[in-house]
Amino acid sequence: MASNTPVDHVQALQAPTTPSAPSPSPSPNPAHDPSHEEHQYLNLIRSILATGEHRPDRTGTGVKIWDGNGSREFLDSVGLSHREVGDLGPVYGFQWRHFGAEYVDAKADYTGKGVDQIAEVVRKLKENPYDRRIILSAWNPADLKKMALPPCHMFAQFYVSFCNAASPEMENGTNEDADKKQKGTLNCLLYQRSCDMGLGVPFNIASYALLTHMLAHAADLYPGTLIHTMGDAHVYRDHIAALQEQLTREPTTFPELRINRTDRGSGDMDGWAEGDFEVIGYKPHKMIKMKMSV
Repeated sequence: MASNTPVDHVQALQAPTTPSAPSPSPSPNPAHDPSHEEHQYLNLIRSILATGEHRPDRTGTGVKIWDGNGSREFLDSVGLSHREVGDLGPVYGFQWRHFGAEYVDAKADYTGKGVDQIAEVVRKLKENPYDRRIILSAWNPADLKKMALPPCHMFAQFYVSFCNAASPEMENGTNEDADKKQKGTLNCLLYQRSCDMGLGVPFNIASYALLTHMLAHAADLYPGTLIHTMGDAHVYRDHIAALQEQLTREPTTFPELRINRTDRGSGDMDGWAEGDFEVIGYKPHKMIKMKMSV
């Protein structure tokens, strides 16, 4: 239900919890390929714009997320005056590689401290791919007050599918999917508590898809499906015009990601560099500018 009170540019439209009558919203014209997977994202944008409720923003500031959350003013305001500018605390990377270690500052050496969740994920993928506990968590309640911003994308579970094991054999006794059956396919289920649909979510989709490719490479698996579960999915009011523009654009064909490393199956998740990745056939539309809000 929409609020009757005025709202400013940092308030958000949240995905509705109960259905209401939709209002007209832009759509790609013509929709050359309605089955394109990007329409899952675009259709959620349409739903929020058409039926979402007005909700107050948490901060009322609308500052840029990384600039604002690492600034001297912001760190002082949340009781982190001892931190250097730019030190966000024990956020995503720290929790992934050193969960449970005592955080000092961004310059401290944490080698061998805490739980290396990334290494554990790879180990389980290689040694016991049927494990139901292949989990990656950035949510550590003990560290939340030490973080400039609690994790938005906070939890992922990885599942290896060997569904081709049930596929019928050919007349000569072979299985045309034998290679995939042997390696398995790696799927990722991501839970995100807070979802900035304009800027954050597209980056989160791309980054977890990339992480799944990297883990699949390290464990010698095929990359499979990314399943994205959202908690609070919202559109900031100063993103509405930009998103309406985006809704008029037909998605282009997805590019291909190629990994240029020769250590497939090594289990090594360290030392990745920009040159290890090659994106082929990327044909984006013109840039649409939006401000990142906290």
